[in-house]
Amino acid sequence: MQVDFYHLTVAPLDRVLPSIAEKVLGSGGRLLIVAGDSAVRARIDQLLWSYSAASFLPHGQAGEAWDADQPALIAEGVSPANGARNVALVDGLWRDEALDFERAFHLFDEDSIGAARVAWRALGEREGVERRYWRQDENGRWAQVA
Repeated sequence: MQVDFYHLTVAPLDRVLPSIAEKVLGSGGRLLIVAGDSAVRARIDQLLWSYSAASFLPHGQAGEAWDADQPALIAEGVSPANGARNVALVDGLWRDEALDFERAFHLFDEDSIGAARVAWRALGEREGVERRYWRQDENGRWAQVA
């Protein structure tokens, strides 16, 4: 299983998450997007409809109609009602349930860097977990640094 740590230093979540979701959905995968705060989930819901004037990402919020049919599902917990094998933890909090997926995207900013470091070290001791750490350069491009 692969865990990608994305350190948000230049571009905010609102620009990074749609890009990740596009790639997952574009490859035929499904994505579970996890945030504990209902206000964050509502913001992500609006973001995925409006992040681009030319397109949107089909999605829904967990607990509404058609959860199983949603290519991207926004949820409070790590339970893939849409059958996702990819999970994006977007509130800076690592959840060990993400290890049940094929790939996890752990997005965090400066406010949650301490918790991300703890998760990085803990996952390094887990068998079968491949970790990658991505950071933005001054131009906003992603570079794998570990």
